[in-house]
Amino acid sequence: FHNFTMRQRARMLYMAAPMATSAIKTNRTNVVGVGLRLKSRIDREALGLTPDQAEKWQKDTEREFSLWASNKRACDATGMNNFYGLQQLALVSWLLSGDCIGIVKQYKTTRLLPYSLRVHLIEADRVATPTGAGIGTSLLYTTGKNPDNGNTIYDGVEVDKDGMVVAYHIRSTYPFELGAPALTEWARVLAYQEHTGLPNVLHVIDTERPDQYRGVSYLAQVIEPLLQLRRYTESELMAAVIESFFTAFVKTEASTEDMPFNEVNEEAEPEPRNPNDYNMGPGQVNIMNPGEDVVFAEPKHPNGSFDKFVEAISSQVGAALEIPSDLLLKKFNASYSASRAALLEAWKAFKMRREWLGDNFCRPLYEIWMSEAVARGRIYAPGFFDNPAIHAAYLGSEWLGPSQGQLDPV
Repeated sequence: FHNFTMRQRARMLYMAAPMATSAIKTNRTNVVGVGLRLKSRIDREALGLTPDQAEKWQKDTEREFSLWASNKRACDATGMNNFYGLQQLALVSWLLSGDCIGIVKQYKTTRLLPYSLRVHLIEADRVATPTGAGIGTSLLYTTGKNPDNGNTIYDGVEVDKDGMVVAYHIRSTYPFELGAPALTEWARVLAYQEHTGLPNVLHVIDTERPDQYRGVSYLAQVIEPLLQLRRYTESELMAAVIESFFTAFVKTEASTEDMPFNEVNEEAEPEPRNPNDYNMGPGQVNIMNPGEDVVFAEPKHPNGSFDKFVEAISSQVGAALEIPSDLLLKKFNASYSASRAALLEAWKAFKMRREWLGDNFCRPLYEIWMSEAVARGRIYAPGFFDNPAIHAAYLGSEWLGPSQGQLDPV
């Protein structure tokens, strides 16, 4: 239940707090960028290939994989993104929601789409414990039991008595979805195919504790300071706007009824004026009764310490998110060595998350695609289905993304 609430707050901050947006998009741009590209790295010695044969096989495989990965109709079950766009979507969803779920589907092949493999990314909210598997609703009670086999279900992830993930329970609707059918249905999807052992579900997650089966938002530890910083920024903006108003107050002995100022609409019926009602605005003129006066407290805005305060908070937020504050704010005012140290430190985290994304998303999909390509005869890989060592030798791969920038390339 608390994880569900945390997701909503993290998504709100991503949409409304610039620093939260920067934290997510900085990771997206540096970890994935325009996409992690396949670089085939087979074990040619185990396969008994010469260097030239291995190089040719790798080039042919990369070209064939690009046929699937570069076409959004060929790889995305919704037809919205190619494989590299799916990587960006998976990373952002993972960081915001705590984990990202990809469902492996099979579509009919056509002359231009020779592969049936499709990936359907779904929101983390749709993986939930079925209502009938626990007490109350799935939003309040996330742990339940599978009545058919006695397995425990942790927030939609079913595990056996040994703690191994065996299935995922996916709801047909989103929580509180407007216009959704009154009845929510759950589908139990096996984590791995029974006959081939290939994954049915791709679960991108960063586990922080033992026996953890669902992820926590990347922004979880900094939700409170980011929210307070957003409120503080809004109050400073409002104070600056009010300070910019130029308002005149006229004291007169004459009747205020006869003054022509601020006549907004002559056709509108006049409303009785409250003697204590005065307005402030750009170029506003208020007529005051005899003996009345206005005294201002002269607020000191803009606040001279605003920048220092924001930078102090950003340093703490950046430390928790493993993004130095100057990179988080895109504001490089430090020395060359300090800025370079900040970039080096940030790239440790970027490379780590890139490897996680490769292990949890890219390599499993590559294995499923390769199995289909070999089975259809589009790639020649003798022994691929017979020997696990040969199988692994063919699947060697690197996933290359944007390189680390240099402050001074020379």
